Amino acid sequence: MVDILNLALPYFGLIFVGFACGKVKSLPESGLAWMNFFLLYVSLPALLFAIMSKTPFSELNNPPFLIATTLSTVAAFTLALVVGKVLGRLTLREATLAGLSGGYGNIGYMGPGLALAVLGPKASAPTALIFCCDSIFLFTIVPLLIELSDRDHPSLVHAFGVVLKQIVLNPLIMSACFGAAVAALHIELPVALDRTITFLQNAAAPTALFVLGVTVALRPFDRVPWEVPAVIAVKLLIHPLAAFGLMLAFGPFAQPWAATAVLMASLPPALNVFVIARQNDAWIESASVAVLLGTFASVVTLTSVMWLLQTGRLAFP
Repeated sequence: MVDILNLALPYFGLIFVGFACGKVKSLPESGLAWMNFFLLYVSLPALLFAIMSKTPFSELNNPPFLIATTLSTVAAFTLALVVGKVLGRLTLREATLAGLSGGYGNIGYMGPGLALAVLGPKASAPTALIFCCDSIFLFTIVPLLIELSDRDHPSLVHAFGVVLKQIVLNPLIMSACFGAAVAALHIELPVALDRTITFLQNAAAPTALFVLGVTVALRPFDRVPWEVPAVIAVKLLIHPLAAFGLMLAFGPFAQPWAATAVLMASLPPALNVFVIARQNDAWIESASVAVLLGTFASVVTLTSVMWLLQTGRLAFP
């Protein structure tokens, strides 16, 4: 258990450092703009590109794994959306964002660094694949449902155009695709470029976790809407259980791959949930509370999953 805490505490410690700084120091939230830009357009794309480009392309061709992990995210998203509609009596637009909270884990800010630290280099390929498939699904279904709920743009053609644009312009998805292309074509990067990418990718995890902590600290927390605890339960409990069951149903998979799927499914709601809620002017306060409470609750749930995986108590045939 000490080894697990030594792995987990630096990650949560950086979040809490950011949280403490956000509470103690009165700086405007606009100060996070360049840090977020660096993360989303420079450092995290470099990390995903490096993971994909250095993974043999044959390892990336695993349709059963892609189907199983994506289905677990689909199940969590759908269940959280229904919870939002039933418990919170939300509109389709708001319930879609509740579904995003239940299905979209912090696979960008926390996922790659944590998976590699807990499971080693063999987790790199499944981590990158999960990120790509989850992102493509969620960044397809969420804009589609939101566009269809917008009375000003009821056209399916317009909705699909918005979806396609968001996918093509997503730097994280595109960097992973470019990395896969480099792996498939066996392209050797120049040494200087490779070292620059390594330098940038090493900055991803600490910067992302600190920004996550600061952003959570700056969110208002007046009340807990009825649907939020249930949505958090879907993300932290149902999603990993669904991933575990689907790994068994679609397997067998190698232990590092199946373990990565469960670990990634156990991550708390992504910070981007709040960003997307604010962009769409819906479910903003609830999204803020979901990210805040989900992050704190995951100290227990995520650490427990890490302990189960590391001790072999959660093994796959």
